[in-house]
Amino acid sequence: MNPTLPLQAYDVRAAACPAREVLDHVTSRWGGLVLIVLQDGTLRFGELRDGVGGVSDKMLSQTLRVLEHDGFVARHAYAEVPPRVEYSLTPLGREVASRLDALTEWIMANMDRVQAARAEHGVKR
Repeated sequence: MNPTLPLQAYDVRAAACPAREVLDHVTSRWGGLVLIVLQDGTLRFGELRDGVGGVSDKMLSQTLRVLEHDGFVARHAYAEVPPRVEYSLTPLGREVASRLDALTEWIMANMDRVQAARAEHGVKR
């Protein structure tokens, strides 16, 4: 946070700030990836699971529920047999996903530097 900006009603640095919980949802292991993948458009559960890669059905369901409650993801259920459910980003979700996209682009562009720092500190990943 930029200390020169005026104080706002929410401050993620404060332990009791509700914005901290939202930050956790958006930057969690699966939350950020779901938001990034949904930038490609509306997806069904299986398509989303395949796009995220490595997420279990249970974790994906929990993540989608949390992101829906935060107003980032819209769930569309169709009364069909078999049932069809699709997920898409809300306008708020598109906004936060674009910011995550910038961060992930930076990370991918700088992975060589990160890997070099890890090697320097004896981290093997």
